Amino acid sequence: MNIDMIRAAAKRLKGHARHTPILTSPFLDEIAGRRVFLKAECLQHTGSFKFRGGRSAVSALGDNALKTGVIAFSSGNHAQGVALAARDFGAPAVIIMPTDAPKIKIENTRALGAEVVLYNRETEDRDEIGGRIAQERGLVLIKPFDEPQVIAGQGTTGLEIAEDMNALGVTDADVMVCCGGGGLTSGIALALAADAPGLRVRPAEPEEFDDVTRSLKSGKIESNTRLGGSLCDAIVTQQPGDLTFPIMQRHCGPGVVVTEDECLRAVGLAFDRLRVVIEPGGAAALAAALFHTDEFTGDAVIAVATGGNVDPDVFAKALETLK
Repeated sequence: MNIDMIRAAAKRLKGHARHTPILTSPFLDEIAGRRVFLKAECLQHTGSFKFRGGRSAVSALGDNALKTGVIAFSSGNHAQGVALAARDFGAPAVIIMPTDAPKIKIENTRALGAEVVLYNRETEDRDEIGGRIAQERGLVLIKPFDEPQVIAGQGTTGLEIAEDMNALGVTDADVMVCCGGGGLTSGIALALAADAPGLRVRPAEPEEFDDVTRSLKSGKIESNTRLGGSLCDAIVTQQPGDLTFPIMQRHCGPGVVVTEDECLRAVGLAFDRLRVVIEPGGAAALAAALFHTDEFTGDAVIAVATGGNVDPDVFAKALETLK
């Protein structure tokens, strides 16, 4: 896994993935006590950065694999990214999703033409289910984060951050990334290490699902005891990946752990001040930037808003925090 793979993925994604904007607000700067830049991946196709990795992986497949089809497992954002990419290439797609995934993510995945297989994440093993179906049907498994072409696609986010922040004259800042298994975090870290070494990647995670933060601290892969039940479902994983963790060890600073309430407040403030819709898991980085100011030392922080696929009732709850 290297920068050349990320640059190759960028070429395949050109004209397909959006170059998402960097957004700012003086009101958010005031809350954080420093400049806050929001990389709005919630405005990416399918409402999440996951389209980058899905498109990168699918576009790297040969004709025979595309004809047979692909399979993926996801709580929703990777599901939609792979489903849209597969549809664009005319490839069948099977997506394994937890029963507690937001309804909008399940519905959107089906609407993109994928076959959705639901499972209980507390009692069933998605890896076993995915492996069995893949073997039975001869499908290519596209993992959500521990897959080189997926990491390469996510890393294109970092290439854009480097380009845009250089244009803004920001060469020294922390880059907070909402982190589950580490695909986006490691991909951005690789890209910035090459193109903007003064921008330091740090993972943001919800309480009780801070496996990457604990892993970076201990120097070995740590696991979460809980597997579900978080508003931040988009970044809930059992542990960092075997491929992603070594990359994060080399290139990432310490993680920041946020609460669900802080994520909801960040969702509300992002809509109020920037007019963008972010899901709770996709707002963890912004929550870290706004409410954990003592964990930063520089005059600027970049927060990646990773997804905007939020159910209306959860979004309404987030807006209540503004009152």
